[in-house]
Amino acid sequence: MTPAPGAIAVVLVTVATLAIGIWGLRFSRTTSDFFVASRSVRPGLNASAIGGEYLSAASFLGVAGLVLIFGADMMWYPVGWTAGYLVLLVLIAAPLRRSGAYTLPDFAEARLASPLARSTCSILVVAIGWLYLLPQFQGAGLTLEAAIGAPRWSGAAVVALVVVANVLTGGMRSVTFVQAFQYWLKLSALLIPAAVLLTVWLRDGAERPASGADAASWSLPVADGGAPGLYVTYSLILATFLGTMGLPHVVVRFYTNPDGRAARRTTVVVLALLGLFYVLPPIYAALGRVYARGTDSDVMVLELPRLMVGGLAGDVLTAIVTAGAFAAFLSTSSGLTIAVAGVLSQDAIGRGRTNGVTAFRLSAVVAVLVPCALALAAPDLGIARAVGLAFGVAASTFCPLLVLGIWWRALTDIGAVAGLLAGFVGSSVGVWYAMFPPAIGGWPHALLSQPAAWSVPLAFLTMIVVSRATPGRRPANVNQLMVRLHTPEAVALDRG
Repeated sequence: MTPAPGAIAVVLVTVATLAIGIWGLRFSRTTSDFFVASRSVRPGLNASAIGGEYLSAASFLGVAGLVLIFGADMMWYPVGWTAGYLVLLVLIAAPLRRSGAYTLPDFAEARLASPLARSTCSILVVAIGWLYLLPQFQGAGLTLEAAIGAPRWSGAAVVALVVVANVLTGGMRSVTFVQAFQYWLKLSALLIPAAVLLTVWLRDGAERPASGADAASWSLPVADGGAPGLYVTYSLILATFLGTMGLPHVVVRFYTNPDGRAARRTTVVVLALLGLFYVLPPIYAALGRVYARGTDSDVMVLELPRLMVGGLAGDVLTAIVTAGAFAAFLSTSSGLTIAVAGVLSQDAIGRGRTNGVTAFRLSAVVAVLVPCALALAAPDLGIARAVGLAFGVAASTFCPLLVLGIWWRALTDIGAVAGLLAGFVGSSVGVWYAMFPPAIGGWPHALLSQPAAWSVPLAFLTMIVVSRATPGRRPANVNQLMVRLHTPEAVALDRG
């Protein structure tokens, strides 16, 4: 590929991102603007922003690559990532908004009246945020390397600089406009080339991949994996379904809605936007089986237009896809940075400071630089695989805390902390196993590579058992708080 179109695409996305961020600065004046956009983001805009930050490198590049290599089993990733919003809609969207919290640690402290629970949640938010940021920086490096031949570290550096600049200028208010724009850019960047590539495929006689055993194993769920393969599939489903509600950058978005009703409406629109987007990666995977066998799976989406079309038209299509991929890294990294910086500014860097905005900006720099450095040093886990691990940790920690904290008044601070630690230790097994895989197979491999099926129940069970054993630790105001969480704003105003 001629590097010029790809370089132009990256520059245009970067300039547009910075320009929209600077434009959004004029709406950012207070600390509340920086943390939660003064809780005034309407459902349509908020849903586009959630789609922008949620559709990460794993969605844009990783899903198509996984389906290309491993077959239809990997479709559970986008299905789970989308269906997770159904669980979020039913169980926590409106009550979480009514809690009045800025961050997950804020919610934990308000619900449990415990500084220990708050500190534990703060550590977990940072850990999950940084784990999720790693593949964003690694994916940016892969994209620039494939598109313009730049060294791999340069992509991570560019994303880090742009994200820091955006977050420093306007915080959540500014980033909301940026992420909404980037959702529609990402959708267009996959949709337009897909339409052209499907036309080429039809012109070529609708060529199909080779039939036989390979095609059968590619298309059949769990293939020949037997019971361990079935376990891995179900564990992946559980992690993606329940992990969504535990992701800090997703949860913080619901604090920006005006009320609980708007939070629910936002979630419904998000489901439609994600469903529309996830139709596209499998198309690239199917075309890749015909035209891109042997290509690196993580960059197959970037390479496919050049392989199918060629010439200047192929370069232009590749540049369009590159623009969308770069927008994916920027938008998701911005959301994660906001979430991590919000926690760091309140519980670490911001302690003792009178200027909350200054503390937030310093925290944003730390929130980006640490995972950027780790991404350059850490082994390449595969984009979708790394994001899947982050979902597993979130499902095993914050999901039990939010579900029980909102729906079970008997939850205590000691029970919550014990469950958070049990879930984190259990799910971290998958992270370490992915980074340092031993030569094992069968059930040990299945249990260690996808621990969510046992780490999520472990966290729930630990919270319930320990809370039952420590009834004296139940907060005194729990009944009033539960009424607040579950009373619609219109009813509360009528009573007032």
